[in-house]
Amino acid sequence: MQTTRVLILGTLLDEPMNGYQVRRRLEMMGADQWGNVAFGSIYHGLGKMADEGLLDIVESGKGGKTMYAITEDGRFEFHRLLMTLWYEIRPIVDPFQVAMTFMDRLDRPMLKDALRTRAEELVRSIAMLQRALGSKQAFGAPRHVDENLRLNIGMLNAQLTWVREAIDKVEEGDLP
Repeated sequence: MQTTRVLILGTLLDEPMNGYQVRRRLEMMGADQWGNVAFGSIYHGLGKMADEGLLDIVESGKGGKTMYAITEDGRFEFHRLLMTLWYEIRPIVDPFQVAMTFMDRLDRPMLKDALRTRAEELVRSIAMLQRALGSKQAFGAPRHVDENLRLNIGMLNAQLTWVREAIDKVEEGDLP
């Protein structure tokens, strides 16, 4: 996946690391929340990018302690992918939109209950993200990592607004 490649290559820009160190750095940044990164794919990605010449193996160790360093080709690929991500608008795939597609398959009480439960979950998620603002810097993350949290909060707030409006529409008989 393009985003996983950017995250791995970007993590290795400053110093060689092994797979565990790459994973820890991405965890510290919260990439599992906003980057759609499956941490198990890091090791596969490192090996694949080494095979492609984007990374060099600078030390081969036992138990996953292989150290990787980014090559000049890897730096070029990182910047190419990074700029693609800055300029390319892609749809955000959200399973909730799949569920919305079939809202007409739920009876009105079940749909209202599902929407109310979703609203409660959104409120909890927003509060959790707001509490996390500023906390990652204590573990070495750069300040701009909080901008990902702010963007997530904004997207969840937009969904919460829609859900609350949808509840009203269901109660008025305008949905589904």
